[in-house]
Amino acid sequence: MFCSFAKTCVCTPVANERTSKPGAVNVSQPIQSKPLAAPDLSASLLADLIPDLSIVIVSWNTRALLAQCLHSIDEERVAYPNLSMEVFVVDNVSHDGSGAMVRQRFPWVQLIENRSNVGFAAGNNQAIEMSRGRYILLLNPDTQVIAGALQALVHFMDTNPQAGAAGSRLLNPDGSLQISCYPRPTLTREIWRLFHLDKLYPYAIYKMQQWWITQPRNVDIVQGASLIVRRDVIEEVGGLDADYFIYSEEVDLCARIQNANWRIYWVPQSAVIHYGGQSTQQVATEMFLKLYEGKIIYFRKNRGQVAAELYKLILLMASTARLAISLFTWLGRSAGRKRHLQLASNYRRLVFALPRM
Repeated sequence: MFCSFAKTCVCTPVANERTSKPGAVNVSQPIQSKPLAAPDLSASLLADLIPDLSIVIVSWNTRALLAQCLHSIDEERVAYPNLSMEVFVVDNVSHDGSGAMVRQRFPWVQLIENRSNVGFAAGNNQAIEMSRGRYILLLNPDTQVIAGALQALVHFMDTNPQAGAAGSRLLNPDGSLQISCYPRPTLTREIWRLFHLDKLYPYAIYKMQQWWITQPRNVDIVQGASLIVRRDVIEEVGGLDADYFIYSEEVDLCARIQNANWRIYWVPQSAVIHYGGQSTQQVATEMFLKLYEGKIIYFRKNRGQVAAELYKLILLMASTARLAISLFTWLGRSAGRKRHLQLASNYRRLVFALPRM
């Protein structure tokens, strides 16, 4: 099983409930109360030991948004008392008082304060190894859970045993749909995306704007901002790969889940506001490089060294094209001139960093 903190965690194996072949999705309305049953002391003790949901939040300098996120979770705890949950916050050496805020305002949260920034993937793994829930929800600190979102995710997983993982319907702060699902990355899809060819024909993206918000969808990749995973799946395929400091770790996890013959779904009944990039925008240039470093690692691990080198060549071609276009920006006075020049600077740094990736 997926556990290495033998002295500090309680990890109880859960029998694999996947008894049917992948089939139709059950989209019945979430059940908000559990049926009464005859008292069973052993079942009661087991329920106390194994909550329905373990929520894992990895944070770095997002104090205000983290407080908002935890407050929205607390409201879910009150609204759905039959949905048992435990919440972990892993703080990667924030210097904005995030840890103190969690201790003072949310004493029911299990706080893990790291002495160094171990990254997003490794931080999640720390809490996963200590968690006990039937399901594990990876949740970003810059999210706000809409009423019923957690109950909807757990209900979906309970009623769809072929589902290994599922993602919420992410919303922008203005309530509009945020693109959060993608086809599995390939070299051709990356070429398509880097040269913006999806505007001509959607090949590297899903046309999520056309999806019904009442119908779950079987997808390849769901964004890790709100991603629920069955504990059986974590024990089968492993947690997040710590070789990814940040970015592409959920892509790698989704690929391993699919390779193990589980399905992944987008569940629109679970709505979560995602403010997006609140930690990474503090070091935007470094995170731009980490984004593509993560993609190179993904291709190396999932497609081989040749594919990784080909992808680096594709990045070099795309970066060169962007830099050539940026020459015209220097001569213009467009409103977005500063942004385009900053992007050109990022691509220039990427060109020089590629040989080391």
